[in-house]
Amino acid sequence: MTNKFSNCSIHSTAVVDNNAKLDAGVEIGPYCIVGKNVRIGKNTKLKSHIVIDGDTVIGENNEIFPFASIGLVPQDLKFKGENSQLIIGNNNKIREHVTIHLGTKDGGNLTQLGNNCLLMVGVHIAHDCKVGNSVILANNATLAGHVEVGDDVVIGGLSAVHQFVRIGKGAMIGGMSGVESDVIPFGMVMGDRASLAGLNLVGMKRHNFERDEIHGLRNFFKKVFEENIEENFHQRVNKISQEFTQKTVREVVNFIQQQTSRSFCQPKNLKKSNDA
Repeated sequence: MTNKFSNCSIHSTAVVDNNAKLDAGVEIGPYCIVGKNVRIGKNTKLKSHIVIDGDTVIGENNEIFPFASIGLVPQDLKFKGENSQLIIGNNNKIREHVTIHLGTKDGGNLTQLGNNCLLMVGVHIAHDCKVGNSVILANNATLAGHVEVGDDVVIGGLSAVHQFVRIGKGAMIGGMSGVESDVIPFGMVMGDRASLAGLNLVGMKRHNFERDEIHGLRNFFKKVFEENIEENFHQRVNKISQEFTQKTVREVVNFIQQQTSRSFCQPKNLKKSNDA
């Protein structure tokens, strides 16, 4: 290797393009391949047998495990080689066999992963996904294209999220769930065709939400999703939200009011006339 990488530790079997940009303290293990447009931040560690390519920016203090494939072209037949990017933040753990793909022109040419995330074995993050901070994706969880995941979300193992679905902050997706609709912030969904099963109260308590915030959101949830009200979903949300002042309730309402191409996950026992 040239002196350009003198502040890094690069195994003799690794192949690092001379145009790649590596900050001080980067460690690249055996048989890794790093492409010419890759930038890797301070103290990030690549264990071994990892491929990083494309216009990919990886932040500081990340740990990437064997056989991960990061920044390769998307699995999208419409992709024609246009310039696109992948940006990964700081302090993430990316385990074995994880795949994260570049963006496409239909998604702003950008895929993003935030900070402090854990991607377990076999996770797939497709083109144009936007994943927030402190997100956990368990073994073999998969995100289709254009999925948005808020901060502090947990997605259980073997779950699959449909393209363009939004998952709100603090939500919990049960293992082996198929998520076809948007999930409200702090919601908990599960099932082979996932339905809303309640609130992620355990997660809220772990993140030290105040008692009033939790109780307010529980009451709001009950009125919106459990009581027999004849208005359609959006009418019901707008009407009931006026009774509450909690920030958590406002986050859920704002999420619901945003533009989306999907419906919303709702409880199985909710009347069809009340569906979104």
